[in-house]
Amino acid sequence: MAKENVTSEDVARLANVSQSAVSRTFTPGASVSERTRQRVLDAARELGYRPNALARAMISGRSRLIAVLVAYLDNHFYPQVLEILSRAVQERGYQVLLFLTERGTQDQMVQKMLQYQVEGIVMASADMSSSLARECADTGIPVVLFNRYVTSSLSSSVTSDNVGGARMVTELLIAAGHQRIAYIAGTEDSSTNQDRESGFLQAMERGGLLPFRRLVGDYTSEGAARAARKLFDNGELPDAIVVANDHMAFSVIDVIRDEAGLRVPEDISVVGFDDVPEAGWGGYKLTTVRQPADVMIEETVRILFDQIERGEVERRAVIVPATVSVRRSARLPDPGSVARIIEAG
Repeated sequence: MAKENVTSEDVARLANVSQSAVSRTFTPGASVSERTRQRVLDAARELGYRPNALARAMISGRSRLIAVLVAYLDNHFYPQVLEILSRAVQERGYQVLLFLTERGTQDQMVQKMLQYQVEGIVMASADMSSSLARECADTGIPVVLFNRYVTSSLSSSVTSDNVGGARMVTELLIAAGHQRIAYIAGTEDSSTNQDRESGFLQAMERGGLLPFRRLVGDYTSEGAARAARKLFDNGELPDAIVVANDHMAFSVIDVIRDEAGLRVPEDISVVGFDDVPEAGWGGYKLTTVRQPADVMIEETVRILFDQIERGEVERRAVIVPATVSVRRSARLPDPGSVARIIEAG
């Protein structure tokens, strides 16, 4: 018998069980005795049978697919997130369907995602229009914005405390005596950048300081490098730079060292946001705000599957506390002051 022609009926006949027992054996979470399960698996192995997930989805109306939309993967925070998220989804018997999009094309890509009968959507570094969010809600498909939020949207959201994290790391710089603190922004219209810049400005106001300069890196290495070069296009230099994420902070440090011939942190302190694995590398030792990706994903998965299982879509917003990973890229106050500022949040 050719393997491609093997059906669940053939497996049931060889295992001497019902066809529904075969179906339950290959359905995650379904009830089947261990003895029956082993007989079915032995028969399937002998016949070379593989269940057709797509056919099963058409019959049951359950695709067990979670669509994940990512706008870019250059920032190493997102590959880390995808790995943890994929494992968490698979543990629940679902699979991730990954889609990549460009800025401004998210809605078109979501329409394509819906053609796959996905049961839920996670949007990382991307968002969707309010009208499309309403369409998803009306059809019972929960949507969670990861590391983003849109106030007017029906989509749920999970973020870290972007405002508090940026405020905290800026307060550390001020407490260490920095006076000329610049800010390099990410994408102007993203909620993450807006909140991080808000936290930065709050700390500056509390410290009685004005931003030294404000430039835009657009969350890209190239944009951050251009912004850093502009910081050195006149006489006075910053003594510290708050950068809206680690991906850009690495470029800023490279420009300071390799092009301006200055030292980090002796001449200029640099801090970032995310705490990606590379932040701990010896060449950077970046002091940065840590986004707890594992906790954020845990909350994302909890919201998503709670709504899938209940069959009800509702907007929920979760903000996960952030902290600071202290390394060597910034001159900071004494350890006691650092601990007090971090503890105060």
